[in-house]
Amino acid sequence: MSSDSYDRIKMPQGFWEGLRQLGIASYDVARKAGLPLTIISETTVNTAQYYAIWQAYSDLTGDIAQGIIKLATVYEVTKYPPPILATYHARDYRDALHRMARYKQLCPPEKLKMVEAGESCTIDLEWIVTDHTCPPLLVGITLAFLLELGRKGTGRPLIASAVEFTQPMGDVKALEAYFGCPIRTDAIGNRLTLHRQDLDIPFLTYNEELLEILGPSLDHTLHEHKVNRSVSDMVKWIMKRSLSAGRPEVHTVAKELGMSNRTLQRRLMDEKTSFVHLLTQARHEQARMYLADLSLDIKEIAFLIGYEDQNSFYRAFRAWEGETPAHWRSEHVER
Repeated sequence: MSSDSYDRIKMPQGFWEGLRQLGIASYDVARKAGLPLTIISETTVNTAQYYAIWQAYSDLTGDIAQGIIKLATVYEVTKYPPPILATYHARDYRDALHRMARYKQLCPPEKLKMVEAGESCTIDLEWIVTDHTCPPLLVGITLAFLLELGRKGTGRPLIASAVEFTQPMGDVKALEAYFGCPIRTDAIGNRLTLHRQDLDIPFLTYNEELLEILGPSLDHTLHEHKVNRSVSDMVKWIMKRSLSAGRPEVHTVAKELGMSNRTLQRRLMDEKTSFVHLLTQARHEQARMYLADLSLDIKEIAFLIGYEDQNSFYRAFRAWEGETPAHWRSEHVER
């Protein structure tokens, strides 16, 4: 699997149907996102297109919070793709959340980390690329869908214990009414905290026969997904996710992959690449993506891809593209 193929995100047609029910035309979203109308019929998009679509919906809906609540509550379960649909037929809320975290691996660009402790269950949301480019509404809708999963499955008006966001989310009072708990918008991460006792509630939608059909097929697909993904792809994915924290180190990436430094370097050598080469590729690819976002200035982009100063970024970008970041942006990005 190439690094480009990993940057393909399934765009369920149910998303466009949900917008239609809200009175928002799909072609208006495509135009607002600066994408061709054919994107509406595409089954997969890349990360930049995915974020652009969600940002366009956010802009058209007006308030971020209202956009989250409206789409989360109008979206029909039957419109979900199989990996997500399977979670609605789980035995109970806990089983559903574990399935969601597991099958989310088939639906980048996000992943879920679920931890139960004491009376709480925390679910942390992490992204392949930094939240600086991920639309706040997408972050909010992802956490809202996790709560909706419990509400629709159990048939009960469940509430969260706490919700944390890293960015402003519009009408916070509306979000607090929806989640049923305090909302924090200056946190260091995006997190949904649930009442642990709610995880034991059985699902009214439990369907053992359907799970016996969907489960093995999804597990097989997930296995192939992991096996076919090269070590290089996984290393680059980790790099892109952590560039804004500084230059990724071999030992840090190796630890996340469960390997020793020597094993990781040997595996990369077997794939005819190196850690330094992948880091250069990751920075180059992220730089192009960030430059397409006109809300980011050059200095900020340098920081987001792990450069301590703007001049170092300029020198690197000239080596990659043969021109300055500003000139590349003026030539390739529509204003």
